[in-house]
Amino acid sequence: MGQIGRFLLYCGIWSLLCLGAYWLYSRMMHERVIVLLYQYLPMEAYNWLSGIWRNLAVVCYLAGIFLIAMRRILFCARYAEQINRDLGLLMHSEKEISEYPESLKSTEVQLKDIQHAIFRGGQIAKEAEQRKNDLVVYLAHDLKTPLTSIIGYLSLLEEAPEQERKLQEKYVGIALNKAYRLEQLIDEFFEITRFNLQSIELSWSDVDLTMMLYQITEEFYPAFQGKGLRLETHIEAGLRIQGDADKLARIFDNLLRNAVSYSHENTTIELSAVHSEQWVQISVRNQGDRIPTQKLERLFEKFYRVDTSRGSASGGAGLGLAIAKQLVELHQGTIEAGSTEDYTEFTVRLPQQPKRETKAPLV
Repeated sequence: MGQIGRFLLYCGIWSLLCLGAYWLYSRMMHERVIVLLYQYLPMEAYNWLSGIWRNLAVVCYLAGIFLIAMRRILFCARYAEQINRDLGLLMHSEKEISEYPESLKSTEVQLKDIQHAIFRGGQIAKEAEQRKNDLVVYLAHDLKTPLTSIIGYLSLLEEAPEQERKLQEKYVGIALNKAYRLEQLIDEFFEITRFNLQSIELSWSDVDLTMMLYQITEEFYPAFQGKGLRLETHIEAGLRIQGDADKLARIFDNLLRNAVSYSHENTTIELSAVHSEQWVQISVRNQGDRIPTQKLERLFEKFYRVDTSRGSASGGAGLGLAIAKQLVELHQGTIEAGSTEDYTEFTVRLPQQPKRETKAPLV
């Protein structure tokens, strides 16, 4: 109830009390008071009081109304200053709004709601800015993957121009396919920004996982050769799942690139893919430094790097595994990491027939 409403309520109560008192006096006490006044007062005083008692009642009534009004005015003036002070705190979420009496609880609640709304609006703006920054790094990371392959195969052609024509055609074909993939990623960048950076969309299809894995490993030939790495594959024939082919390829691109980056030179990378009931399990194992348990748990965090001193050497921004984890979860699968003194292994489990949910937030 507002202050005007309270003023009118108190005035109404005072008026009822005055009317009740007037009725009781006029019905039950007036004659007794007149007799007493007649007995003890001089005639002049008696006549004067007899003529003005109604006027005195009106004055008392109006005095009560005046006191009620003054009390309300002083109350409002007191808390108007407090409200004005609290208005200056609305932009500072760390400062609390003052406590108000019960009659002004609605004002206190409204001020706190406004403060929360201002703070939440600032948070939303910061989150939107962070999503935009994350998207730039996210796409820069993925744009680098096909670009690295293109540079690798073109470097092979430049370094060994005398290679047989069939091998040259093969390298050119792979480089061209990666160039097309680069174009698709750029198109995806514009598509995501057009939808306010909120989600990415899966294009579901039947995917020949066996063929995809063999194609991806072949594209990594220059990277393997650069560190003297060997690849062992144990991929079941005829593996098929429902999913987004481009996003699935990105998962395994990132896992293999991570394995290449953190493998010791002249060691072996193992890639296996097997069918188990309604799931397909894919594992990538490399020989490198053991990852401590406390760091192993953070591998899939955005921008986290096990060895920050190798930032420029490995060329990563700490996003590859975070991207892989998100895309695996979009396909309703799981991804885990394990590490021993001898090897580090990433294991992906994907359902063959996932429920088709086409959109999810970006990393």
